[in-house]
Amino acid sequence: MKKKKVNLSQKQWILVGGFLFLLFFFLFNQDLINILLKGDVDKAKEFLDKNIGYALFFMGLVMLIQNSFTVFPLILVITINITLFGFINGFLWSWFTSVIASIIVFYGVRYIFQSMIIHKFNTKVIEKVDVNGFAYVFQARLFPFVPTSLVNILGGLSTLRILPFTIATTIGNFIYFFVLALIPAGILSADLDEYLILGIIFVSIAVYYVFKHIKHKRKPLAESENSE
Repeated sequence: MKKKKVNLSQKQWILVGGFLFLLFFFLFNQDLINILLKGDVDKAKEFLDKNIGYALFFMGLVMLIQNSFTVFPLILVITINITLFGFINGFLWSWFTSVIASIIVFYGVRYIFQSMIIHKFNTKVIEKVDVNGFAYVFQARLFPFVPTSLVNILGGLSTLRILPFTIATTIGNFIYFFVLALIPAGILSADLDEYLILGIIFVSIAVYYVFKHIKHKRKPLAESENSE
């Protein structure tokens, strides 16, 4: 009984600490947050270009916020990263921080917020994540219509293990982020963006299911060979 009280206290401290940290972060960076909300990439670069270390930390925290509440458009975050750090480094930093942020939100929902928010979600949707696991997260990462924060929250509310969640997020985000990164880099035009993304989504999902089908076909053969 005493142990239960200690765990509850720890969760409360984490909640209070996280809330205060975000509050001070927003107050300290109020002007910069307003610039991001307006989508002004040039002004954001002016603020962050002076200190590369702080820029990395700030954009990492922005990605964490985006993975928790989807406050900022993902394309804006990637565009600022590429503007600040160059195409390769900007893409990699966006991708890396998105995976780390997803894991943080996943664990936060599962071990801290689950009892507070689970009643707000349809149990049938959570059951779909339970059943499909890796495939659900992977496909959701590729679809631009599914908020990344929602995928993280549903993953935390489900029984999905952290390893398949992380692998699906890593692969899915790499594909999707790379396509989005081509737009601010000037390699793709915004007009072709929707068609190309949809094309890559369908090709990626098709490739995934082909490999899955081949794997299932080989499994019985391997079992029969072992039995002989």
